[in-house]
Amino acid sequence: MTSEVPAEASRAPASPPPPPAVPPPVPAPAWQTLQVASANVLNLALPGRAFYENQEPYGEAEYERKTTWLAGMLARLEADVIGVQEVWDEAALKATVARSGLRRHTVHVPGAEHGASGTPRVGLVTRLEIEELVSLADFAPAETVSLPEIGPVARFERPVLRARLRVPLGPALHVLVVHLKSKRPKYLQDADGHVLEDRDDPAVTARATMRSLLQRAAEAAALRRIVVQIIGRDGPHQGEPLVLLGDMNDSAHAVTTQMIAATQAVAYDRGARDVALYHALDVATEPALRRDHFYSHIHQGWPELLDQVWVSEELVAASRFALGDVRRVEVFNDHLHESRERWRSDHGFVRALLRLRR
Repeated sequence: MTSEVPAEASRAPASPPPPPAVPPPVPAPAWQTLQVASANVLNLALPGRAFYENQEPYGEAEYERKTTWLAGMLARLEADVIGVQEVWDEAALKATVARSGLRRHTVHVPGAEHGASGTPRVGLVTRLEIEELVSLADFAPAETVSLPEIGPVARFERPVLRARLRVPLGPALHVLVVHLKSKRPKYLQDADGHVLEDRDDPAVTARATMRSLLQRAAEAAALRRIVVQIIGRDGPHQGEPLVLLGDMNDSAHAVTTQMIAATQAVAYDRGARDVALYHALDVATEPALRRDHFYSHIHQGWPELLDQVWVSEELVAASRFALGDVRRVEVFNDHLHESRERWRSDHGFVRALLRLRR
């Protein structure tokens, strides 16, 4: 008599389940890097050329010393795109760049090709191909502001420079180079530029400072329109990153600066991200060392970061529209503690390393 074997025992052991499919490795993004910088060069002019009535022109020796120093600074920056402020003569900047050792860089300072008059100009030094370059002096008609005791202000004191650059293997890059109205009191003057007010009267100085603030605010509002025209999602340049390089003459969180960037609106309005600018120092993916060293100007003993780099959402790593990022930001400011001779600049130079996906 045979015993019955349970059915479970007669079955062959089950085959182990197949291993889960391993997804193919995600290729690391291919990056190309760009270095952009802002440099206020402090009244760069040819020798013998008068630029302000209360300042002597540069002599040959002083001009040689200034361009030699500045050429060394540009060589240290080694940037692909440099926004420059306070240029009186384009020829002086071209000579400086030529002696810096930078290769394949072109120099453009609209309004200073034959010498600027009234105020210095902003310029662009770049090795990238320029597709468009426009100097913007006038406000839109609705943006005119009336300054007390002076009248309507309808243009930038120092015209804004707007460029569209071709990046190899990447999207077009928009660049704005700016130099906003300073905090220096704007006293009433006669037709020859002589001050008509008592500069020793604190109340007069307060009102003159108010005029400067109003003018800087008017420039900021007009510049905001230019920014939105470039980065607006419904505009012709959708998806093309913007970099703003400039001497803002105020801090990154000041009202006038935020009129341009509108970064603070992002905290309560997600839709504001599309038309906001982001301070490169705040969105850099490589942490900055000793942020307290980030200043570009010292006024009466107080350090400030007046010279700034701002980027649109396409260069913010956390954005779903990101085409790249800001890797790091550096300030070249050691010379601010060396001396006050005018052959140096009284501003530090700011440089940002950008990465763009190929």
